[in-house]
Amino acid sequence: MKSEVQELVELLQVEQLEQNLFRGVSGDIGSPRVFGGQVLGQALMAAALTVEAERSVHSLHAYFLRPGDKNAKIVYDVDRIRDGGSFTTRRVVAIQHGQPIFGFAASFHVREEGPSHRADMPQVPGPEGLISDLEFRRQHIDRLPKRLRDVLHAETAIEIRQVAPLDPIDPDPAPPRNDAWFRAIDRLPDDPVLHQAMLAYSSDFGLLRSALAPHGMSFMKGDVQVVSLDHAMWFHDTFRMDEWLLYATDSPAAGNARGFCRGSIFTQDGRLVASVAQEGLMRTKALPGSSLKG
Repeated sequence: MKSEVQELVELLQVEQLEQNLFRGVSGDIGSPRVFGGQVLGQALMAAALTVEAERSVHSLHAYFLRPGDKNAKIVYDVDRIRDGGSFTTRRVVAIQHGQPIFGFAASFHVREEGPSHRADMPQVPGPEGLISDLEFRRQHIDRLPKRLRDVLHAETAIEIRQVAPLDPIDPDPAPPRNDAWFRAIDRLPDDPVLHQAMLAYSSDFGLLRSALAPHGMSFMKGDVQVVSLDHAMWFHDTFRMDEWLLYATDSPAAGNARGFCRGSIFTQDGRLVASVAQEGLMRTKALPGSSLKG
């Protein structure tokens, strides 16, 4: 397994301290605080460790309460709310320095037969022939903020290929939607919980891009402060994170310094396997020489 993937697999693992207490470490993707997707993935791993193996997560709802400290470990306190005949509910609070930084609820369900239908996958080019985000950033490395160059130039465990890449520094206004293919860059263990946690981790990458697009904004440009406020996911079917997945997102609304985005995740053969929703802070900031007031 490639070192970048092994590091992400290890990052998502949590250490059990007591029956319902777990602890995780923090990684660094270049953001000033703990990456929200990391806390999301670790919280799901902690919750799943208290649930019977035949029950898999079908939905989760989370709030990001405080910025996380990348230099401190995170404690996950799992509340075993309910163990029913076919559903299990868990609540998780992530704690640093004695304060909650993240609140999370997840529901797990035994697999059952029932009526089935799915939305169709958008008609977009496949991942073959598209440039990866890493290669695209390397083409623009001299324009990227100096504080981010080393991190954004490094190999990552998750490869992302945008269907229609935008200028990372000064994008032109575009429709409020985005399509991107993504996958882990190496084969993963056959552990469904790990694949679900890694999908939760990856689902926080670039989701708010759709809300920024109509305004020609980019967090790398420095004209907007972007922070995830909440995150919800629904898991519809099985998938593998080491196979290509399409993340089709759109933003139906933005206002009051907040942007709302939705995402649908499809396998390459067109199966809808997960849905995502998120609201994020979009607070404008003044640039040097600008009259913009944040």
